[in-house]
Amino acid sequence: MGHYSDPKLKLFALNSNRPLAEKIASDVGLELGKVSVTHFSDGEIKINIDESIRGDHVYIIQSTSNPVNDSLMELLIMIDALRRASAKTINVVIPYYGYARQDRKAQSREPITAKLVANMITQAGADRVLTLDLHAAQIQGFFDIPVDHLMGAPLLANYFLERGLADKDIVVVSPDHGGVTRARKLAEFLHAPIAIIDKRRPKANVAEVMNIIGDVRGKKCILIDDMIDTAGTITLAAQALQDAGAIEVYACCTHPVLSGPAIDRINNSVIKELIVTDSIEVPEEKTGGKVTQVSVSQLMAEAIRRIHENRSVSPLFIEKFKMID
Repeated sequence: MGHYSDPKLKLFALNSNRPLAEKIASDVGLELGKVSVTHFSDGEIKINIDESIRGDHVYIIQSTSNPVNDSLMELLIMIDALRRASAKTINVVIPYYGYARQDRKAQSREPITAKLVANMITQAGADRVLTLDLHAAQIQGFFDIPVDHLMGAPLLANYFLERGLADKDIVVVSPDHGGVTRARKLAEFLHAPIAIIDKRRPKANVAEVMNIIGDVRGKKCILIDDMIDTAGTITLAAQALQDAGAIEVYACCTHPVLSGPAIDRINNSVIKELIVTDSIEVPEEKTGGKVTQVSVSQLMAEAIRRIHENRSVSPLFIEKFKMID
């Protein structure tokens, strides 16, 4: 990618996913801006922007991933620093939006932390949010500023299409009722039917597979979710599919949280391959084996260019990530 010509567009990255930020900057055609993120001895975060951004349109790239609270505070402090340094617009690029699972009151006296975080980002001074595969699409409405919500399904679909995993031999499977829309979107790209796994979750991070809705016998199955955390749901779902007669089981997700026992569970499961994006930086020891990464950098770079040039972002939802105006 050549050099981007508008000097008023600036990209900055904080600490959560530096490799992705560098790829996005390269795909946009810019160098990342100069910023230092340090800590006082008691753990407080200190940020210095080491170049003038007065009157500039600034994009901050930061997933609010592990360590979630540090990542979030870095982002909030950076927004405040940019606002006080007279940035023209402050655009927050959040490939993975943490706290998104707390998007409603599922029980009495629970917080809606996804809304709280949206309020904090807005109050800090952000003008716009660019994000990818929110856990629940309605979180867009938690913000009172514009939100551009990108989809990872076309990128994941490309991976399967290039390997001939499409058409009538494939069934795309949602591991729960809440993910049916996501599964249907991937199924449209692959020209495949869908199935749904009906599960019961007795408590957080524990899932019990109950029933499969749809025909998977003799089929190659692709499980899709927005994120995989401890991998309990996805590995139990894969086993249920094999028990129901599936001949191969693949899994994919946009956000590889992959905490705790996740990698061991995946490697010891019937899942043949897990395809994830780089919305969250995955440590080297967790990649390889059954885990394959595809990058969202070109998708996010094109979205940044389109937003900056006041062009529509919706063409990026087109099948197989074709760039069209």
